[in-house]
Amino acid sequence: MRYLPGQAQQLPGNRGALASYQASHFRFEVEDAVATLTLNRPERKNPLTFASYAELRDLFRALAYADDVKVVVITGAGENFCSGGDVHDIIGPLTQLDMPGLLAFTRMTGDLVKAMRACPQPVISAVDGICAGAGAVLALSSDMRLGTARSKTAFLFTRVGLAGCDMGACALLPRVIGQGRAAELLYTGRSMSGVEAERWGFFNSVSEPETLLADAQALAASLASGPTFAHGMTKKMLQQEWNMGVDEAIEAEAQAQAICMATNDFHRAYHAFVAKQRPVFEGD
Repeated sequence: MRYLPGQAQQLPGNRGALASYQASHFRFEVEDAVATLTLNRPERKNPLTFASYAELRDLFRALAYADDVKVVVITGAGENFCSGGDVHDIIGPLTQLDMPGLLAFTRMTGDLVKAMRACPQPVISAVDGICAGAGAVLALSSDMRLGTARSKTAFLFTRVGLAGCDMGACALLPRVIGQGRAAELLYTGRSMSGVEAERWGFFNSVSEPETLLADAQALAASLASGPTFAHGMTKKMLQQEWNMGVDEAIEAEAQAQAICMATNDFHRAYHAFVAKQRPVFEGD
């Protein structure tokens, strides 16, 4: 685990704080345990670069050890989410790399998805405007997605002569919207409108553009005020049980729930119920 600049290393288990982290290739702000990560190149529709990929990967790895961030919101500056890999900063240079160099790049982009799936914090993407290529996978890799009617989500890899199996898309997308619909989007590379994305289950809900970020942050705040240790366990089980049979999953959930029953939050909830009060969770 490589610590990011500004991250404390003072608590057991290498836990630390990320609220003071100063990002180099995007904006990162933490308020009331909700981190808002803003892709911030609006003049180019917020494309990703080699450097931003790497920093995002390292940040999500560090989030696994951050005890001051309970939920993450990803959004884009301006009126777009993310246009994918930058044509000049990524696509052009990739045409000059040999096979080992290309594999190092594709493994690095996949490591970002692995880090997003492995961090215990729920990740919410707030998607407006263009959400394409690697940007679409960034949204797909989030736990929940809020969109707008005007958003356009496209897994457009085939449009540039590549396979649709990028960064785990062939594993993740069918689980979100179904095999047939995923196949259509990954083979054709066409755009999916915001209304269609909600109907297909890609978006959890559709907001007005002017309220999208506030709606995502409100959802994040509600999760951050809940039993966040238990939320982390839910996320782990959602990820882990993909590779289990039903009997294995039931046993894994029995163990996970027993662990949660030993937390202080479980006891707080019981005592609050007895006192006819609302529990105040502290994530321990």
